[in-house]
Amino acid sequence: MSQELGKVEKPEVGDFKQNRRLLQIPLIFASPDSASDYLEIFKRYWLQVGEQISKLENSLGSVNRVLHEMLVSGGSEGLHVLEKLCPQSYAIACQKCKDGIGLEGIEDRELLEEVMDWERCLLTGLISQKVARQVYESYHEASHKRYEHLGKAIDESLKEGDVAVLFIREGHLVQFPSSIDVFSVFPPALDEIHRWARDQAAKRE
Repeated sequence: MSQELGKVEKPEVGDFKQNRRLLQIPLIFASPDSASDYLEIFKRYWLQVGEQISKLENSLGSVNRVLHEMLVSGGSEGLHVLEKLCPQSYAIACQKCKDGIGLEGIEDRELLEEVMDWERCLLTGLISQKVARQVYESYHEASHKRYEHLGKAIDESLKEGDVAVLFIREGHLVQFPSSIDVFSVFPPALDEIHRWARDQAAKRE
């Protein structure tokens, strides 16, 4: 079951306290050289993420597990990697997972690296349509296997009564088990980020 925060009624604790609960957070990145107007929205987005997690915790219970795409390992080792990968989600993970306890690595290293390599190939601007088609098919196949693995890893990570946060990029194709109540968190600043991206694309055209 998937629900979108801000577009559904506030859930009652009794409705979900026995279930496994997953708060799905869109993973948004920025670099130091990102445009200043984007960085302003980006900072506002992550502040709102923290606020909305706190509001959901009031209804569903405290988060006791953090799952994050692109992490192969959990615990203190995972925190070290996450600090470099995304300082914003790292800050939330540190708040929820003391000493990395409760931080789960859900990626298969081989599948993740394969997908990333095929992505790099697609971004090179291939000349041959035959080669481009083969690369895309290989990328699609590897991505499908990765999403299948992520779904199984999430299912295995969450125990009865757990409240978890999952940081994952928009547009993913992970299928969540029906026994997990999924709450998709969409802070208002996410719409601003989408508008900013559309405006930039329009200017380039």
